[in-house]
Amino acid sequence: MKAVRIHQFGGPEVLKYEEITDPKPRKDQVLVRVRACALNHLDLWVRNGLPGVNLPHILGSDIAGEIAEVGEYISDFKVGQRAVVAPMSFCNHCPKCVAGLQNECRQFTVYGNAVDGGDCELIAVPAVNIIAIPDSLDFTQAASVPLVFVTAWHMLIGRARLRAGQTVLIIGANSGVGIAAIQIAKMFHCRIITTAGDERKIQKARELGADFVINHYQQKIAQEVRTITKGEGVDVVFEHVGPATFQESMRSLKAGGTLVTCGATTGPRVELELRFLFSRNLSILGSYMGTMSELNEVLGHVFAGRLRPVVDRVFPLQEARAAHEYLEKSQMFGKVVLTI
Repeated sequence: MKAVRIHQFGGPEVLKYEEITDPKPRKDQVLVRVRACALNHLDLWVRNGLPGVNLPHILGSDIAGEIAEVGEYISDFKVGQRAVVAPMSFCNHCPKCVAGLQNECRQFTVYGNAVDGGDCELIAVPAVNIIAIPDSLDFTQAASVPLVFVTAWHMLIGRARLRAGQTVLIIGANSGVGIAAIQIAKMFHCRIITTAGDERKIQKARELGADFVINHYQQKIAQEVRTITKGEGVDVVFEHVGPATFQESMRSLKAGGTLVTCGATTGPRVELELRFLFSRNLSILGSYMGTMSELNEVLGHVFAGRLRPVVDRVFPLQEARAAHEYLEKSQMFGKVVLTI
């Protein structure tokens, strides 16, 4: 089969489109013929070098395609069925997995990170990772959903316990998780403040449902939030950028507010004023991916049309290098997808 692999860490030039051996599914696995695989910033970080990645390595977390073969032990799926692959790998038998907390499993990882991903023509995955998709969702759209929507759902619903009528600040409207978060918060009838860097992204954020959009290159986030909320601040901050925005995010919270974060795009270390934290009864929550239950729940809203994937640009698999270069420029609004 054809695949894009890295044999060393580095820039987009290390991506190699090449012929490799077809995978052979185990008796408890399903072989998926990949039709689309969406990019995430995780692909850039892994490509540049992360611990636990064995080379050569196939990137790609968000996989959609058709079932090409089913293992002997599998009776729930059939050849030709359209599906997405849950983007998480876990043992499925430890106490955390049995309790439905797969993202706390000690063996938990994401496809394309510590295990090979979907930038290829065929991938063998456990049957538990297969989720059938309706005909109304094409493969490009389906591949744009799993990782960012389950991450945003776990952050807002699973961790921050979002409630109807709350005010939410969502950092980075143009990111995959930002786009998902705006729609989820809107579905819960929240007042949404978000940030974007140019007029095109600001307009698209408004079209998604944002009530207020702050230009983070021209305006101070916390100052604008205070103006919008008449000095009160927001109930929840949806954060995934790190040091570049963390202080502004903290200053945007109302007393008793919650900051939930899933990432550190601009670096892993931030400064924290503890007196400000405890004197205002603030909460800081970490959030990592989500559970299979949460993924199925949010996909149900996508399949029903209440939430929708946003695709910015599509590249063929053999142009993976150009897709990475495009993603690195952060000019997109929505997902960048490879088609096979």
